Amino acid sequence: MAMVFHGWSFVDSLPHRQTAIGGHRMTRANSASPVRHNGRWGHIGPALAAAVAVVALAGCEDKNTFVAPPPPKVDVATPVQRSVTRYVEATGNTAPIKSVDLVARVQGFLQSIDYQDGTFVKQGTQLFTIEPETYKLKLEQAQAAEIGAQATLKQAEADFKRQAELVQRQAVSQSTLDTSTSTRDNAQANLQQAQANTRLAEINYGYTKVSAPFDGIVSAHLVSIGELVGVSSPTQLATIVAMDPIYVNFTVNEQDVLRIRAEARRRGLTIADLKQLPVEIGLQTETGYPHEGRLDYVSPTLNSSTGTLAVRGLVPNDKRVLLPGYFVRVRVPSDQDTNALLVPDTALGSDQGGRYLLVVNNDNIVEQRKVQIGQQDNGLRVIESGLKPDDRVVIAGLLRVIPGQKIDPQVTKIEQPQASAK
Repeated sequence: MAMVFHGWSFVDSLPHRQTAIGGHRMTRANSASPVRHNGRWGHIGPALAAAVAVVALAGCEDKNTFVAPPPPKVDVATPVQRSVTRYVEATGNTAPIKSVDLVARVQGFLQSIDYQDGTFVKQGTQLFTIEPETYKLKLEQAQAAEIGAQATLKQAEADFKRQAELVQRQAVSQSTLDTSTSTRDNAQANLQQAQANTRLAEINYGYTKVSAPFDGIVSAHLVSIGELVGVSSPTQLATIVAMDPIYVNFTVNEQDVLRIRAEARRRGLTIADLKQLPVEIGLQTETGYPHEGRLDYVSPTLNSSTGTLAVRGLVPNDKRVLLPGYFVRVRVPSDQDTNALLVPDTALGSDQGGRYLLVVNNDNIVEQRKVQIGQQDNGLRVIESGLKPDDRVVIAGLLRVIPGQKIDPQVTKIEQPQASAK
């Protein structure tokens, strides 16, 4: 304010010349000039002082004020409520229902390989031939010995009958009949031995042709034509694997086991009923669970080291899409929830305390709500606990809001994706 009071003094000190003040041109003489007391210019001084004072006061009263931005607009929606089938989800591995190593059970040189590596063969298809001539001759030799034993027995029986008649007429002694009886019995034993040798020779001769024991795919051969096999121990020639159906082995944790057993007791289900439960399978590159089978085996005991129960499913595989050893996703239906609450996965956040949702209260203030999540169902996530049906959940723009902030909620509906493939 000092400039206001000294405004006129400054003008008073100006020399006698024209001075521009406030857009007006005026002549100001020094203090000794009689013009100062002229009535024409006498009112300039007070007017100028007043103008300067107004400008100064206006400058002093000009203050910056903060205007808060409007609350951000955020999409909110109530959770979807519908019936959901609850599943026990696990990961497992496929395994062949039958897998056999084809071995050479007789000694000899490999004469032929009668299949293409990796092809599907039917039961009884001949796969390998091992030098059959030697074993064929041994079979013929055993058959000839059997015929000779039959002839000997026939003669021994005829002699026994004759000696028995003579003893009745007391034409020969009893010792002669005893000798004839012994000869007949030895002939019978020799025939039985000859028959066993023939059967053994037939089996060995059959081993020279290695055939498929069941329908399956045969691996690459492990020996070459002309190689000596079965010398000191059975030689593996190849492996045959049955592909249809196929096993799926997986484990269930103890908590799920307790829940399933409690549900089974509530519904009055037996072990036989549980074995009829469907098992759904999906590969890592597939969407959903397109392969369906049934429960085949449940271990009677839990593994105390891992706290899990071994379970096995049986899945049809006529198109041979599933190969043994595949890592697969498995789910088995356990119960039905008629009023499950679901939200999009994008609405979920996570921190060190676990998963949470941002919920808008009645005052449009954002709150953080800790929740327990469940399985995914048709593109939405089941919320097990921590959420109510009428809660307004932030489903978009999570990065624009923080707990405790007031927002402008834009009520919308959660879009439910199209049903995915099983």
